[in-house]
Amino acid sequence: MKTRILLAVMFVASFAVAPAFGEELRDASAFFDETFGDLSEEAEQARLEGKVGVLLMFETDDCPWCKRMKETVLNRARVQDLYREHFRIFSLNTEGGTMVTAFDGSELMEKDFALKYNRVRATPVFVFFDPDGNLLAKYTGAVKNVDEFVLLAEFVIEGHYKEMRFNNFKRERLSS
Repeated sequence: MKTRILLAVMFVASFAVAPAFGEELRDASAFFDETFGDLSEEAEQARLEGKVGVLLMFETDDCPWCKRMKETVLNRARVQDLYREHFRIFSLNTEGGTMVTAFDGSELMEKDFALKYNRVRATPVFVFFDPDGNLLAKYTGAVKNVDEFVLLAEFVIEGHYKEMRFNNFKRERLSS
């Protein structure tokens, strides 16, 4: 009897974590653009492409929440298509020693850019910038699901960050 209950629970749970029927999955690395680490150049490219701006995902190699985001959200075709349409997207390692050029032209290591410029102390952190390098919005932590990450994109794309916090926006959207 216990075995049947356990099997039934496992069967139901498999659907809870499986992608929606027919939802296209891609490699999570396709979410990110390639870069040489010059964020001011990337911001200018975003402007030339008519994008809202630049999205930086701050992560570490051993971050379980970053891994979860890549395996359950960033690998979804609709997420990649929406975000790549509106942003140039890059991943930075908060413990990394790779040199980057900040939006203001200064050169420093990834870890210093994360801490000194963006006060990143936990991962993942998603930071949205306009093409001039100005902060638009910052979200710390993993989202609950794909729909919440899509809402985060809409929050920034539609300019709601100017008038309210993301939690308020999300509450309004989900109640309507």
